[in-house]
Parts: sequence; structure tokens; C-alpha cells
Amino acid sequence: MAAISREEVAHLARLARLAVNETELDTFAGQLDVILQAVARVGEVAAADIPPTSHSVPLTNILRDDVVKPGLTRDEALSGAPDAADGRFRVPRILDEEA
Repeated sequence: MAAISREEVAHLARLARLAVNETELDTFAGQLDVILQAVARVGEVAAADIPPTSHSVPLTNILRDDVVKPGLTRDEALSGAPDAADGRFRVPRILDEEA
């Protein structure tokens, strides 16, 4: 026996504001029945002695350790800039505000 009827599918369609025809009601009822059976099987397998997990396999951190390395000095960083002033990058004004 189907776990979900055509009438229940029609009701769900109305709640979701979906327009479904008679053929789709039969199709969706069958598809939803398969989904509900699969969920029921998962519920049968779940046991109290199995702890819940967030992933199916253990996760390990693959990030490298933070190592402090010297960076560019201000003069080195500004050396490649097309325009610099007062130790800063100079860029075209994009707003009409006064500085």
C-alpha cells in the first residue's frame, strides 16, 4: 500500500502553490512513496549505539602551520605602483567628496 495518496499529493501541491495535473498526481505520489520508504529504511538502520557524526569519514586538518616570514617593506610595495604619494598608493578619485 502506498504511504502517500493522490489526495495528499494534491494537498501538498496546493500548499506549495504548484499547479499539477492528474497525470502528475499519480507520478508524484509514486515518487514520494519511494522517498518515504527510503527514509523509513534509514530510520530502521539507525541504532542507539551508533554515535551521530557530521561526516562519514574522519576529517584531518590539511592546513600548513603558520610561519612568520618577512614581508615587503613599504618602499618595496610602493616601488611597483604606478603612482604613490606620502608613503601610500595614489588612486584616481571615484567620489565627488572633498578630501
